Amino acid sequence: MNLLDDAVSRLERWKVLDTVAEPVRTAAHALVKPRLVRNALSGIPTGHPLHPVLTDFPIGAWSMAGVLDLFGEPTEKAADILVATGLVAAVPTAAAGFSDWSDTQGGETRLGIVHAALNVAALGLYGASLAARKAGARTAGRGLAFAGLGVLLTSGYLGGHLAFTKGVRVSRTAWHEGPTDWQDVGAASELSTDKPTLVQADDIPVLVVHDAGRFLALDNVCTHAGGSLNEGTIEDGCVTCPLHGSTFRLADGGVVHGPASTPQPSYDTRIRDGRVQIRARR
Repeated sequence: MNLLDDAVSRLERWKVLDTVAEPVRTAAHALVKPRLVRNALSGIPTGHPLHPVLTDFPIGAWSMAGVLDLFGEPTEKAADILVATGLVAAVPTAAAGFSDWSDTQGGETRLGIVHAALNVAALGLYGASLAARKAGARTAGRGLAFAGLGVLLTSGYLGGHLAFTKGVRVSRTAWHEGPTDWQDVGAASELSTDKPTLVQADDIPVLVVHDAGRFLALDNVCTHAGGSLNEGTIEDGCVTCPLHGSTFRLADGGVVHGPASTPQPSYDTRIRDGRVQIRARR
């Protein structure tokens, strides 16, 4: 294990962070609870998490401001504009990040609060940098911005670790392709009409629901955090995950309510000789 991995692992196990992280996480969860807020910050309109996309704006603006600062007076005004742009872009980016983080647990929550604290520190340094620039203290303004960039890069490393090592907001069905040919999953008469049924198709757990005389099938693993949909609730043609409340349409797997942003893989169904058959939707 290299030094960076070791340091991050220590942060994950540092339970003293819970005293700060848990109250903040609870507050963040309450703030993003309204459906319209949750859906927007989760990225449902795009079908992908919103936070990673938004991070490109402040990081890009502040990184380019650092490049322009190296050239001094000829590019001062452009650098100032980029610093200000990054400050504005950081607000919706932070909101989307807090929304994603509010559903984490344990080590992920601890890393997330450090990630957030570093981002707040970077935001403060860039705010101070802009103020110094406007006051004519160009050298101090550039120094504060470079300090902010260093903090931002450290925070970015933690953000990358959360996404790519811990799998925060990675679709839990990314490798679930399902059968491309019709596959028998049971007798129609044996599939329950009053509750969801869990079946297997190519080793993939599939939720089958008998709804209004037809069979509907979705991947049983919630795309958001891996919850078992068959343990959730069925209502108004939708299934709600028991873990974080993500709600999907049974008809096509579309997201109705976040925090999930990726649609649930759905399956075509048919009845042949009294048997229910499914295949991955084409």
